[in-house]
Amino acid sequence: MNDRKILVVDDEIELLEMVKAIFTRAGFTRVLTAASGRAALRICREQEPDMMILDVMMPGMDGFATLKELRKTSKIPVLMLTARGEAEDKFAGFENGADDYLLKPFLPKELLFRVQAILRRAYPEKERRVFFDAAAVDLDKAAVQRDRETISLTAKELQLFEKLYENQGRIVTTGALCQAICGDFWQGYESTLATHIRHLREKIEENPSKPTALVTIKGIGYRLIIKGVQT
Repeated sequence: MNDRKILVVDDEIELLEMVKAIFTRAGFTRVLTAASGRAALRICREQEPDMMILDVMMPGMDGFATLKELRKTSKIPVLMLTARGEAEDKFAGFENGADDYLLKPFLPKELLFRVQAILRRAYPEKERRVFFDAAAVDLDKAAVQRDRETISLTAKELQLFEKLYENQGRIVTTGALCQAICGDFWQGYESTLATHIRHLREKIEENPSKPTALVTIKGIGYRLIIKGVQT
């Protein structure tokens, strides 16, 4: 999901940079920005983003006009972002083809959750099963199949595994894993993270005390080594 191309459109440059930083910290690697509706339409034609976050109140071509023009040629999902909260504005956005509506000011985590939910609906992924020597993890069902037994993953364990899976074979720092679970205010969560790691190993490792799949990189973080991925 994090490789989806997202276009953020707002005439406030500071807000553009803030939203871009939110998604960059969350692992999104392709975030585009535009400071006007016309620039957004041009970028859509040239770079074909997978989703747009569109401000309503912009000079010249506002968000509603931009969305109406966009819908003539594109069905990409659009999240309307605005300080206006009147019901008429929401209706106008939905009538023109908006997928969701978020009011300013907003929490970074809420924006991320809204966008991730829209992307999951718009671009459903195939079933993902990850295989290890002792177990198989079904990411869509949040479950581990082991010795003919199905073991559920907790919400935190699933978030942790998702982050490691997205970076399979690469080192993920302790800070990045804590942030994936807690957001920006993760300091002090390291000991709890170690507990989640231990419980996850108990579910996927043949010998949790000598892990071969979820290995520790001393002083840095962890690496997930995957035997195979079924898609």
